[in-house]
Amino acid sequence: MARITKTPSQKQALGGKARRASKSVEPARRASKNKPIDLYYWPTPNGWKVTIMLEECSLPYTVIPVDISKGDQFKPQFLAISPNNRMPILQYLGRKTGKFYPRDERGRVEVEQWLFWQMANLGPKAGEANHFRHYAPEKLPYAIARFSNEMNRVYGVMNTRLKDREFLAGNYSIADIACVGWASRAERHGHDMSGFPNVRRWLEALLGRPAVKRGLSVKVEAAFHVDMKDPKVRAVLFNQKAR
Repeated sequence: MARITKTPSQKQALGGKARRASKSVEPARRASKNKPIDLYYWPTPNGWKVTIMLEECSLPYTVIPVDISKGDQFKPQFLAISPNNRMPILQYLGRKTGKFYPRDERGRVEVEQWLFWQMANLGPKAGEANHFRHYAPEKLPYAIARFSNEMNRVYGVMNTRLKDREFLAGNYSIADIACVGWASRAERHGHDMSGFPNVRRWLEALLGRPAVKRGLSVKVEAAFHVDMKDPKVRAVLFNQKAR
């Protein structure tokens, strides 16, 4: 998991070294007196966690793509800050801004159990379901059924949780921010959400938030040109071993 550190220029950085890219900046960001955060980013559900949080907190940032299809995440400069070659979680920004992450211990634990639930259940299981459905070199009915069933269970847990509350931890929090990118791709991952009305209501509410819309819309041009059938790309994404 990546950490947020200071660069030599004293900008807050998310991750490590990657190719710098220009990005259009919202007027609110231009007007900010804060130095922009360097966001090392790729447009995935994990990347969207951070863009949504930054947008919700009205923090200025500059996008620096980390092209995971080319292995940028395995470069020594990135691994020096992010040993597991992943993008950061949300707790740091929550603590620094005091937003969407309670200060009291009881409230914080409530948020953290659902934040960690996303990290241990929703994200990994959705990733596996997506992989075996779309990217496996051969269709394996057992694997597809295994993770489809698991995702049905996961969304069932979420649906029950949201039965009597608007958001996962009561108030809108980093737990919701962590989950929305994955839930927004449920149908692509092969999941029929018609049986989970509470999740659908929650998802519609989150997708209606302006900051969530902006966070999900942060694009990287190179991502549109990744060929998932390219053996080199597949080797980088799916065949990594210990280094």
